[in-house]
Parts: sequence; C-alpha cells; structure tokens
Amino acid sequence: MVEENVNKMSVEELKREILRLKEEKNALIMAHYYQRDEIQEIADFIGDSLALARKAAETDAEMIVMCGVHFMGETAKILCPDKKVVIPDAKAGCSLADSCDPEEFARFVEAHPDHTVVSYVNTSAAVKAHTDIVVTSGNARKVIDSLPEDEKIIFGPDKNLGEYINSVTGRKMLLWDGACHVHERFSLDRILAMKKEHPGARILVHPECKRPLQLIADKVGSTAALLEFASKDDAREYIVVTESGILFEMRKKCPEKVFLAAPAEDAECQCNMCDYMKMNTLEKVYDALLNETNEIRVDADLAARALRPIERMLSLS
Repeated sequence: MVEENVNKMSVEELKREILRLKEEKNALIMAHYYQRDEIQEIADFIGDSLALARKAAETDAEMIVMCGVHFMGETAKILCPDKKVVIPDAKAGCSLADSCDPEEFARFVEAHPDHTVVSYVNTSAAVKAHTDIVVTSGNARKVIDSLPEDEKIIFGPDKNLGEYINSVTGRKMLLWDGACHVHERFSLDRILAMKKEHPGARILVHPECKRPLQLIADKVGSTAALLEFASKDDAREYIVVTESGILFEMRKKCPEKVFLAAPAEDAECQCNMCDYMKMNTLEKVYDALLNETNEIRVDADLAARALRPIERMLSLS
C-alpha cells in the first residue's frame, strides 16, 4: 500500500512528505556529495565523509537518515550508538570497502606487527576494528604528517590515495591493494582530449584516481577540497575527475562557472557515476523515514573497537 502511494506522488509531494516526517520524527537527513541532485536538495546537511562523521557526532537529532553508502551509516551509528540510523537502500555498498575483506586485512596486519595501521574511512566497521587511526581523503595527509617520520605504516584500502600520500609526504607506507571502481575507470586519454577542447579549464582530481591522472591535475583533493578550490579560483571552466554527483554542489556554489564531468574509458556508459550512491532515491528516503527501514546495527564490542580509531582521527582533524 505504501509503495502504491509513493508511486502516485509527484517529486514535490514526496519532498513535502519527507520534510514533514523529518520534523515529526526529529530526524536529520544527511547526504554525501555523490547523491542524486534531488536528495541533496532535501538534505539538512551535505558533505564529504569527514564532514558527515563530524556532523553525526554532534547532532541532537533522534534519528539519522544517512543518504550515502553502508559504511557511512555504520560510522554514524558507531559515533551515535543511542540514535536510530537508517539508510535508504540496504544494498548501497561500496566497491572500495568491498576490496578489503576484514579477515584478510587482519592477517595482513598480523604479518606486520611493528606497523601503525591507518585505514581510509571507506571501510567496514570490522576493518576499522583492526585500525589505529581512520582517515578521509580530506585529512589523510594531516594525519600521516602527525606521525613520526620513521614510523612504519600500513595504509588501506585505497592504493591510489596511499600512493598520493606517499608522493607528497615522502613516506613509504605499505599499501593494501584496493580501489574504487568509479575512480579507476577515468580515461587519461579522453580527459586530455577534453582539455584540448577546453584549454582554459582546470583539471580537478580526487586522490582515489590513478597516479597518471593525479599528475595532470591542477588540484588533487577530496570533494570538499575540490569544491573550495573551484569557489576561490579564477578560472571559468573545470574538468572534474571524481564521481559526477559533486557537480550539483559545484554548480550551486559557482553558478557562473562551467563544470564538466570527466569521461571514463567506456564512452557508452555513465561510468563517472557510482551505481551504489545512485541506488538511493527520494522514494527510498521517504520509506526509510516512514517505516524506519534499513536500520544500521553494529555489535557493541565491534563498535567500541571501531570507535577508537575514528575518535583519534577526529581529535587530529
């Protein structure tokens, strides 16, 4: 019956109902920059992984609707064990998180007992539990710089971000072999061809991209860092080499500028979009609020072990 009613609603009616339910249930709607435009429009807070973690830690809402992927919901629940955390689609996972199996990672860590373990936030709670410090793409360099120069470090799971941090810090961190399927698919040749068509455009690259793409960038940074760069820079055009959902916020903040989604290797598909991020829809946000479906639960002992490295990150950020 609920599904029938949802299907009969217009987009505007759905938005009104979502906002009504949000007020009724004292809920906070949080969205990552990679979410669909219409979800970003109704969110109370939009941000990258670091900003979402900070906001979750300080909110006084009774319920959090995390419009992102599963590990983001887990992080929010770990930081807010007394709050109900739901996600619109329970199947919204993360290829990067999936590239780091907790048991395999535990064996990797055990094989290098003299290393400090630094894990990207794009991991499951089980991986975080084997971690000393969690980082995001926005604070990874700052966290690594805070450690002694001679400290041995394991960095996982994103090898591209790890390689980038090694290159700018001079470290020799031991890298886990993981990657994001979206950032792996961007085409160097097609981006260079786009640059020829738009010679004045700045190239903005997320550090989850491969090294050759980092090397042609005018700016390498997290989604928040790329947003900040574009808002302060004097160029008129930008080629954005990350998940295309970020263009909504870029165009909103800088309406006078042109933002171009970087092409992937396969010209026939929208491979600059994350299928998992796009699984969330307004209809699913409405259902999650109405029926409180897809609640995130984390075992208390696991949550306690995963909380320590997250809190250490927040204290250093």
